[in-house]
Order: sequence, then C-alpha cells, then structure tokens
Amino acid sequence: MRDVLDQVLCWWEQGRRFGLATVVGTFRSAPRPPGAAMAVFDGEAAGSVSGGCVEGAVYELAAQVVATGTPVLQRYGVSDDDAFAVGLTCGGIIDVFVEPVSRQDYPQLGEVAADVAARRPIAVATIVAGPGRVGARRVVWPDRAAGSLGSARLDDAVDDDVRGMLAQGLTGVRRYGPEGERRLDDLRVFVQSFAPPPRMLVFGAIDFAGAVARIGRFLGYHVVVCDARPVFATAKRFPEADEVVVAWPHDYLAAAEVDERTAICVLTHDPKFDVPLLEVALRTSAAYVGAMGSRRTHADRLARLREAGLTEDELARLRSPIGLDLGARTPEETAVSIAAELIQLRWGGSGRPLAETSGRIHGDSR
Repeated sequence: MRDVLDQVLCWWEQGRRFGLATVVGTFRSAPRPPGAAMAVFDGEAAGSVSGGCVEGAVYELAAQVVATGTPVLQRYGVSDDDAFAVGLTCGGIIDVFVEPVSRQDYPQLGEVAADVAARRPIAVATIVAGPGRVGARRVVWPDRAAGSLGSARLDDAVDDDVRGMLAQGLTGVRRYGPEGERRLDDLRVFVQSFAPPPRMLVFGAIDFAGAVARIGRFLGYHVVVCDARPVFATAKRFPEADEVVVAWPHDYLAAAEVDERTAICVLTHDPKFDVPLLEVALRTSAAYVGAMGSRRTHADRLARLREAGLTEDELARLRSPIGLDLGARTPEETAVSIAAELIQLRWGGSGRPLAETSGRIHGDSR
C-alpha cells in the first residue's frame, strides 16, 4: 500500500472514484505479502498484487467493483484448466480484496496518508468477509479511532487487537463473531498496520558502518550511526543514515528507543566501547544483537561480559562474529552477510542455497 499511496491520494484528492485491490491473505509460495496493493482508474493501474501473474484479472475485477460499488473478496491460485491465464504459476494462493475508494467511501484517507508520510503509527481495519458490513472500515491510532465496523462491541474488540498488532508492525486477518466475540468466526477483518520503520542502531563510525547503513536503509530500517568520536561520526561520512549521533555508545543505547523489531550492530570491536555497549544491548528487547570481530575477539568479549555479570541466556542472544558465512571480505560484502542474517532471523530460513532445499520456498509469515 505504501508503494501506491501517492497515486491513490492524487486520485482521491481529485474527487475520483477508483478501485483498490489489496492482498489480505497468502498461502504457500505467494509472490506478494499481505498489504500489497494495486490501484485502478480509467485505464491506469499502479502497484502490484502478484508480480504480474493475475494483474489482468484483478484489473478487470476492480473495474467491475467501481461500476457496481460493491466490494469483492476473490481468491487466486493455480487453475488446472487455465493456470497461465488467471492463475498463480508459482503454485501459491492469494486472497485479494477489491473495494471502491473515493472521498465519500474513504473520508479518512487524507489523514491516513499524512500519518504514513510522517511515520506516525496508524492502522486500518476493514471487514473483508462474513456476516458483517463488508467494506466497513475503522482507522485506529494508538490513542483514538474513527469510523465503525458496525457495532460498538465489535469496534472495541478490534481496537484492542489492532493496537497490539500496530505495536508489533503486524498486518493480517483477524476473525470475530458479529459482536466482536473472539471465537475465530466467519467475520474476517483485515488489519493493515502502518507502523514506523524498525530501527537499526549501528555503533562504530568505520567503513563497514557506512555499508551497513546503506543496506539497512535499503531494507527499510530507520538507521542510526553512533560513535563517541566527533571527527568520524559525521553526516558527510554517513549520508545514508537517518541520524548520526556523537555519544558514548552505551550511554546512547541506555536512553534509546528499542523494541522487538530493533537491530543492534556493534562494529567497534574495541573492548572499551563494545563490552559496556553489549552489556546494555543484551538486556534490551532488541530482535537482533550482532557484534563484529574475530573468533579470538569474540572469546575475549564473552569472558569480559561474563565478568560483568551477564548470564548464559543473555550471552546466547549475541550473534558474533556478526553475519552469515558468505565468505565476505569487503565492507559491502560484510553488509550483505549481516543483512542475510537479519532476513534469516526474520523469516526462519535455513541459510542454505535454495537449490539444495526442497518444499516451500516461502515459509509462514511471522
């Protein structure tokens, strides 16, 4: 949805009515994740729901939805009769919700777009199937909500769940009874979270940090580079970083915002910096804590951290030497190995060549 938001907002501001198709569910090797979207208006299309497999069929359906004003939930998968025409040749299955959008249909869209652009947390909950008002929408912020899904009890139940999903940056379908009963019933509500990007905290203003900052930005992180040395920690040296901070690393981290999506990359490989820093980092809720250094450096670091009082469970969270074993040599190659480890941690991949594996390529979303 972020990819098409500018075009969607342009049509909305012009008072046009257009079709918006959103992937709300995926199964097996689906090509696009939940939240992927395509907007359609009068011969134009923006975005993608399948990477090209079923775009033509979705385009036609969106045109019908605009004409009738009735939203539709459609499943696309491999068709034994005509797979290459309207099916997903990859063998996956996607559920696509197609709805008409205009100022009248979606009065909150301008505010949603503004908050997404400003990186303020916001989520949109839409009934996509079941006994409720299909197409009903509720916009949820951390401290308020607008619109209704049909009843106050359903709204309250969805608000609670949506705020939990928003805090974790999760997008997906939740099931309810007609009055919000959490019985996994047939009323399906698709929740699309627009959470601020996860944070990557890179410590150590060295050449490797520049490469890690670039790839972190590419992966969608809000990247902060921190070092205690002002001559090295400059915005000119790290133009891809969102922030460059001059501070002692452990002091900065102790006061920084860290959550379950944060990645911490310690590239200092200097005991006076990294031991106090890792002592703080390994006691945060960060999803990833990695540290650069040789195996000898790693062994010395572990001994120092044990002396500082860290437990074996805390030390087990440390990924050191940092990155996957790709044979990396240069800063750029090392950054790729760190990115690969982050992706593996996020999705649970084996780290082996796909040619040597069997079964589904894409595991279940977490």
